[in-house]
Amino acid sequence: MAIWLKWALIVLTIGIGLAVIIAALRSRHPLRQVLSSGVQGLCALGFVNLLGGFTQVSLGISWLSVGTGFALGIPGVVSLLLLKLIFPVL
Repeated sequence: MAIWLKWALIVLTIGIGLAVIIAALRSRHPLRQVLSSGVQGLCALGFVNLLGGFTQVSLGISWLSVGTGFALGIPGVVSLLLLKLIFPVL
């Protein structure tokens, strides 16, 4: 991977992380919001994998998918699904 691409991904990850932290801090109960969003994302990831046998669409369980599901919640899982549709890997 090119060095500029690595740095772009690092900057993007930091930006998304800061956006999640700022959104959580603006709520009344930041810890509860972060935890509930993370649990919802992990449930959505599990639900996608549970229905993968019927829909033929599933996401592998890895540190990346679990971290994305927990940190970004349901939008993170949907983003992983869209990335899988855009960049199919056999």
